[in-house]
Amino acid sequence: MMKRSILFVIALLFTTTTFSQNVIQLFNGANDFFKLLQEEKFTDAHAFFDDTLKTKLTEDNLKKLWLDIGTKFGKAESFDAIQSKAQGEFFAVTVEGKFANGDQNFILGFDKAQKIVGIFLAPPKSTVAYAKPVYADTNLYSEKQVYVGPAGRQLAAIVTTPKNIKNFPMVVFVHGSGPGDMDETVGANKPFKDLADGLASKGIGSIRYVKRTLVYPNEFANPFTVKEEVLDDAASAIGMAKTVTGADPKSVYVFGHSLGGMLAPKIATNSPDLAGIILAAAPARKLSDIIIDQNKYMFDLSKDTTAENRKHLDDAVTQINKSRITQLGTTIKPDSLILGLPAKYWADLNAYNQVTTAKNLSKKIYVLQGGNDFQVSKTDYDLWNTALGKKKNVTLKFYPELNHLLSPQTEKGSMAQYQTPISVSETLVNDLSLWIKGK
Repeated sequence: MMKRSILFVIALLFTTTTFSQNVIQLFNGANDFFKLLQEEKFTDAHAFFDDTLKTKLTEDNLKKLWLDIGTKFGKAESFDAIQSKAQGEFFAVTVEGKFANGDQNFILGFDKAQKIVGIFLAPPKSTVAYAKPVYADTNLYSEKQVYVGPAGRQLAAIVTTPKNIKNFPMVVFVHGSGPGDMDETVGANKPFKDLADGLASKGIGSIRYVKRTLVYPNEFANPFTVKEEVLDDAASAIGMAKTVTGADPKSVYVFGHSLGGMLAPKIATNSPDLAGIILAAAPARKLSDIIIDQNKYMFDLSKDTTAENRKHLDDAVTQINKSRITQLGTTIKPDSLILGLPAKYWADLNAYNQVTTAKNLSKKIYVLQGGNDFQVSKTDYDLWNTALGKKKNVTLKFYPELNHLLSPQTEKGSMAQYQTPISVSETLVNDLSLWIKGK
């Protein structure tokens, strides 16, 4: 019952981390809650719940739950809140728990009043290690660690270059939503690393870097837009790509994934000397539409058709629709939080039309979409196809078997799919290589 009640708090795929001012308060609240449980102060701990959860999970139930956890994992040793994500009108806080018999993470759902609306055990971390793609030949390329971005705020990056090749093309990888490492690691998968190694094995260099929101979250305490989140660092990486020894400065491409693909036309407008852009699983619609689709998909996947669950979906859609703002005003200030992001962010992003921007570009464009992608759908690909399909500078390709991480799958599935390491499609790597080289 608990898990169902917060389905749309923790299970959805809107992965943008909130950088709101109250994250520290949420972390402290989560830690305090578990400290009270450790001290067996169940009445005080129960007071952290909102009224609905208090009814569903009584103080006696909470005490039993804690005793059951102790029976399974042993004596509780420490708890530490480590992550917060905005999920609609709620916040999901991950708490790392250490017990005598092993580790177990928890997820607490908080409402705007910082009351707990849900608590459950987080799924175990994947024990399956990342697997290097069979198409990556490490004898054919080398890697070098560098830093991109302004002094004092630099981002760790990897430059991958093919061996014994002159005037090779370069690809700059641009992340999707939310914080991400340089490999764009999700579960046991590293799509950017797969692509970098696969392309390097075919004579194409690349730069991939840590996303700024991962290492400098304090920079985002004040209202921000995609300029600070994505565009500035992409421009820095493009500048560096032109200076890589052996690279052709006139053959630099941007590979934008998801949100990065959505922004790739804007990046190309800001860097007119780019040779081309790759839009991988790129939304053609507003981000709000994508998030609603994700919510509805998860609702259908849950097979829970109760009125309660339907209400959770309806409430989520209501909150998501608030992100459709196009301008700020007296009631909506730049720092007003909508889905954990400042109103300034939404107004700026909604004023941007990626399809129109792409139509105005004369450089090479490659649009690709997977049929087993449950985060961005064929609806978006069809919109790209309608707008760009007749342009001679544009290549569009639909890959029925690929998921959002660009790996071949047998079904759409859920986030659990990402815990199994399956490399980025070799067919895709081959197609991109031929396209970049102009063959």
